[in-house]
Amino acid sequence: MIKHIVMWNVRGDTPQQKAAGIALLRRSFESLRGRIPGLLHLEVGVDSSGVDYACDVVLYTEFESQAALDAYGTHPEHLRVKREVGDLRIARHQVDYAVP
Repeated sequence: MIKHIVMWNVRGDTPQQKAAGIALLRRSFESLRGRIPGLLHLEVGVDSSGVDYACDVVLYTEFESQAALDAYGTHPEHLRVKREVGDLRIARHQVDYAVP
């Protein structure tokens, strides 16, 4: 299994704009459930700590294999989500790792 974790900071001049961006990001990624072969688990979390060094949103996913994660990168539904949320982020961090 491969775990794929992505964290973002979201653009927004006001708390309301930031909240709207976070909501769109969440809806967009959650729409992928059941649409990507090999995607075993998908969860979106929003930071509640409020610390200044925290990311706003985390995407936690599990894929059955590296091949499934690779295919996800070019899957039309994932590309749609990338287009929907592409302008929302001001920072992005990613970690992928295999679980034996």
